[in-house]
Amino acid sequence: MAALSGVRWLTRALVAAANPGAWRSLSTSVVAQAASRSQAEDVRVEGAFPVTMLPGDGVGPELMHAVKEVFKAASVPVEFQEHHLSEVQNMASEERLEQVLSSMKENKVAIIGKIHTPMEYKGELASYDMRLRRKLDLFANVVHVKSLPGYMTRHNNLDLVIIREQTEGEYSSLEHESARGVIECLKIVTRTKSQRIAKFAFDYATKKGRSKVTAVHKANIMKLGDGLFLQCCEEVAELYPKIKFETMIIDNCCMQLVQNPYQFDVLVMPNLYGNIIDNLAAGLVGGAGVVPGESYSAEYAVFEMGARHPFAQAVGRNIANPTAMLLSASNMLRHLNLEYHSNMIADAVKKVIKVGKVRTRDMGGYSTTTDFIKSVIGHLHPHGG
Repeated sequence: MAALSGVRWLTRALVAAANPGAWRSLSTSVVAQAASRSQAEDVRVEGAFPVTMLPGDGVGPELMHAVKEVFKAASVPVEFQEHHLSEVQNMASEERLEQVLSSMKENKVAIIGKIHTPMEYKGELASYDMRLRRKLDLFANVVHVKSLPGYMTRHNNLDLVIIREQTEGEYSSLEHESARGVIECLKIVTRTKSQRIAKFAFDYATKKGRSKVTAVHKANIMKLGDGLFLQCCEEVAELYPKIKFETMIIDNCCMQLVQNPYQFDVLVMPNLYGNIIDNLAAGLVGGAGVVPGESYSAEYAVFEMGARHPFAQAVGRNIANPTAMLLSASNMLRHLNLEYHSNMIADAVKKVIKVGKVRTRDMGGYSTTTDFIKSVIGHLHPHGG
């Protein structure tokens, strides 16, 4: 476990209130083992890193199968503890949520699919996905939008990062009918959380050698709410004189991203804007199937797809693109300080795309998910370092 000493620089360095005592050695959770029947199937590997796996809905389980197959072929020392939480498959309950939380709190690292949120109101405004993120305080969502060599899109050679605050804002789950036919939906903006996400963005830019941070807002209309967010970003920016700081109104940002995305480097924004921009930017480089994402708290790291879509219409058809999930899994391995395996998998995925012979339907090809997985495994090779 000595390798752990250098891991997780992001969640240590990027979070102002990081708790050093929280970084316990990764050990198998006895509580989580007992709590979930699905874990009876887990293969216990001596010295492996335990990681919580939450397949989610839609093509999530198929994408997780891809991850497991590639990890197996690459002999990755990771042991998945699989849990199932779904509002649409009747697999959601307080007990299941607590099992997932227990496992994630023990392991500190998780890989998850999209937990689909039904539109029907059934007495609870906060979805299980939102509750999971809130209980773990996964405040920073990071989506690295980067063009894949060999896959031509409207804009090529793109490289920008979207950092989204995802524990407050419009997704506060505070709604009520104040009078018949009148709904009030509250947007919550706090100084503490606005400063925290701004600091995370500037620390990220510093660590990654990036030169500019753009704060995205609508303070011209929401003068107090977005005004506070913008003010916090401006205050934090003064502490980082080497990083250029700009501001941009959200509607203009959408247009600029489509017209000239090369002007952006790191973008930081509140919850709803981040959700929209994540998807817009993912579309610039090939869509939801190719962009990885991750979420951080002071203690935990969760790896997922950058644009969260269940892609329900593809379920069982063997056509889902595993690129985003495999790249996210590679990022997870880097977080665990497993650079060797991380590079091996990322290089194999990028090689398959660059060669261009095996492409799923969303990338204009006719290959199946299975074809793609086999091709990635075929391109796995020892990687230096």
